Amino acid sequence: MTLLITVFAAIICTVIWYIKAPKSKMKLGSLCLMYWGASLMWLVDALFEYSELHSEYFTPAPMDMLNDSYLGLSVVALGLIIWLVIVLIKDPKGVVKATLFKKVTTEGEA
Repeated sequence: MTLLITVFAAIICTVIWYIKAPKSKMKLGSLCLMYWGASLMWLVDALFEYSELHSEYFTPAPMDMLNDSYLGLSVVALGLIIWLVIVLIKDPKGVVKATLFKKVTTEGEA
């Protein structure tokens, strides 16, 4: 499930990045790379787990599937949080900078 969730997140992110690529300043490429890296990591994990379990790999227990789903969603959420921090630090549209300077001048005038 972790592999499936991160691959879907990577595909969705890549499609959005591709559609908005020439005009976007929101650093979606970083998010895509994080999700593709996580997908690659889970793929390697799945290959090694399959080499150990063979046919049992395809019949996981429901509790294992639930735990893997939570882990996959956690990875996607962590990727979004890291991307949000990157966007706030880089401030590609200047919103954070404008807000900070607006508050400073407003406080100075009062």
